[in-house]
Order: sequence, then structure tokens, then C-alpha cells
Amino acid sequence: MLLTTLHLAWRELRANLMRSILTTLGIIVGVAAVVMVVTLGQGVTQQITSDIASLGRNILFVFPAVQQRSGPPVQVQPFRAADVRAIERQISGLNGVSPEASRANTALYGNKKWDTQVSGATNSFFPVREWPIAQGRQFTAGEISGGRAVCILGRTPLRELFGRQRALGAEIRVANFSCTVIGVLSAKGQSTFGQDQDDLILMPLETVQRRIIGNINIPNIVISVRTAELVPKAQKDITKLLRERRNIREGENDNFTIRDVASIASLVASTTAILTAGLSGVAAISLLVGGIGIMNIMLVSVTERTREIGIRLAIGALERDVLWQFLIEAVLLSCLGGVIGAVLGLVGSWLLTIPLGVPFVLSPWVVVVSFGFSAAIGIIFGFFPARRAARLDPIEALRYE
Repeated sequence: MLLTTLHLAWRELRANLMRSILTTLGIIVGVAAVVMVVTLGQGVTQQITSDIASLGRNILFVFPAVQQRSGPPVQVQPFRAADVRAIERQISGLNGVSPEASRANTALYGNKKWDTQVSGATNSFFPVREWPIAQGRQFTAGEISGGRAVCILGRTPLRELFGRQRALGAEIRVANFSCTVIGVLSAKGQSTFGQDQDDLILMPLETVQRRIIGNINIPNIVISVRTAELVPKAQKDITKLLRERRNIREGENDNFTIRDVASIASLVASTTAILTAGLSGVAAISLLVGGIGIMNIMLVSVTERTREIGIRLAIGALERDVLWQFLIEAVLLSCLGGVIGAVLGLVGSWLLTIPLGVPFVLSPWVVVVSFGFSAAIGIIFGFFPARRAARLDPIEALRYE
């Protein structure tokens, strides 16, 4: 019986092919939009998580700032070299501690110049940041302690200043002094927020402090923890140590902030998920519009086929047979729209990942849920026209012209 009803429903849809296609457009657009938004949202989330992870594994970022309930963090007393040494000596489970200080500046070589970020650090920078040197060498102990004018180039200033020329041993001018290029960093690429991580020149910390910044402040400390399991303990121990060193009384807020890569990735991922859910909700509205279109067409179909319904009821068809026929027609329309929409959504999202530069993440549950929702739309919006058809009086229906 069900197969017969399916056959009749399919035959009716084929007989009005153009109307059927136009009716399913709302469902197609809705499902395609939902699938595209969710798929692209997951791709963006994965890309952001990957970019944040490229900062290094089990990393803690420590900077002097008070987190307010509203507004940006307030900068306070910076760190000193003694704070870095205390962390190195007293906190266990660390791979390294990298004090860093940065300032935007212009680098010159010959008749070329490039605006870049000049960062001061020690040799701990390389293992902590997991950023090896591709050419040349690290700083010597004498260069670090004496604040010598030497530098290691990121790939971007290397390309902009030297092109294909050899950079090692060359003299470039930064700020008001010349420095010797002793190395080239490996490529890192863009960060989560689109910043070029390779656009920097690395110098000994004291060189940047004395010659560029003009003080011995350390605005940022990056700490590498041995394992992910030790990150919470290390964060707790560092907080306790810095509170003691900065004379923060019990009950007072910290005047520094510690962030780990995992929490940053989680925050960004949750924000992206909320945006994706919101956009999916907006896109799903078109599914409701498509459902209303199906109900409208099915009501028109009932009106057009009133005499046919009367004949079926007169020769012995039950009300439930008529109800099932029209209900299955509505469900077929919505399901076909769901299938076509899911395919178009996946193809469209795959095409969009190319210019956006994000990975294509296929989530079967998105397709299943979208298809199920479209089928539910067909049942909900198709039930009223189907019930109306089933309740027609056979005599009145036969008289209908």
C-alpha cells in the first residue's frame, strides 16, 4: 500500500514538474545556507585553532595588566629581569622562559627600507616559541650580555630588504644604529588574526632595551611548560610567585595576566561557534519560508484535485489513504529539496574554502540534521492540506467543477 501511495505521489510531482521545482526552492536555499554556514564555521574554527597552536605547545603568556570587568586590560608595572630569573629558578616543570620586548621600527639596507617589528629576546626564544633558525646561528652569550648590535631576520624583512641576495654577514640599519645579520628564522606564516608572524627582526633583549626602547622593562614573558598536564600547576605556581614578588596582598586583584594557548583557542572556538549558530539560525528561517510555500502549493493541489479526491473516496478509498497520499507528496518535495540543498551547500562551501584559505571540514551530522529538519518541515506544513483533502465530502467533491 505504501509503495502504491509513493508511486502516486511521485507521478503527481512529475506531472507538475516545474511547480514542484519552484516549490522546493525555499527548502533548497535553506538547507544549502545552513550547511554552508556550519561547514565554513567549522573550517574557520579549525584554522584558528591550528594557527593558535602554531604559537607553540603548552605555552603561557604573562604580561603586566589588570583585567577589568569591562573595557580593555589596564597596563601596570612591567616585569624586570629578576622576575624572569625567579620564574626560571623556582617554578618546576618548565622547558624555558623567554622574556621579550618589541617595538615597531624601520629597517634599511642599501636603497630599500621596510617597516617591521623589532623584538628583543634571549636564546630561550627559539625553543619556547618552537621557532628554529633556518640559516646562520643563535646569539652568543657575549652578544646577549653585552647588548651587541646583531640580528636575526624573519622571512618577510629578508625578502623585502635582500630579495635573492645573501643576507648573512650583511649590515642593516635599524633605528639609529647598524646591526649585523647573523641568522634567518624559519617561516611561520600568518597568525590567527591575519598578522604576518614572519615580519620581525630579532635582536638580543638588552640591545632592544637600551638602543630602541630606552628602558629595562620586560613587557611580555613567554613560558613553555613540559607537558599539557603541568600547565594548570605551572600557571598556579607562577601566579603565586608573581603575587609575592609584586607585593599583592590577599584579596587584591592580580596586576598581571597569564594566558595559555589552550584557553585562547577555547575562547576563540566558542566565539566562532556562537557566531556560526546565530548565522545558521538566520539561514534556517528560509526553511520555514520553504515550508509555508509547500503548504500553499499543497492547498492549491487539493483544490485542483477535488474531483479526483471525490472519485477515490466514492470507490472505497479511506480517509487515511488520501491523507497519506498528500502528506507523502509534501514530504517528497521537502526531502528532495533537502538532498539537493545539502549537495549544493557542500559544493558551495568547498568552493568558498579556496579563496578564504580555510580547510574544508565535512560533518555528516550537519547534513543529517539538515535533511531531517527538511523532512520535518514537509510533515508539519503538509499535514494541514493532507487532512483537508482527507475530510472532503465525496458527494460535494464529485460536484466540484
